[in-house]
Amino acid sequence: MIAVIATLNFIINIAWFLIIASAIFSWLYAFNVINVNNNAINMIGRSLYQLTEPLYRPIRRFLPDMGGVDLSPLVVLVILYFIWYFLNTTVASAVIGI
Repeated sequence: MIAVIATLNFIINIAWFLIIASAIFSWLYAFNVINVNNNAINMIGRSLYQLTEPLYRPIRRFLPDMGGVDLSPLVVLVILYFIWYFLNTTVASAVIGI
């Protein structure tokens, strides 16, 4: 069971990294810091979008329109942190028997 918890922690860490990378990429894209005509940059952007959009879509249905500010990555990060904390405190202590 500890292996399952460790694997879920690893998946949460990967998702966390992808969300942060996607947010930074979107800022760089929005402020024209990166060359948007480069095929490699477009491929990275599409990949990050396709990996993170399924996480954001359900959250965006409930968030109000903030006029260009997207808070769904922040909400997803808070949810991931809650799951990570719950796994490492409640579930892990129940498995270990503390």
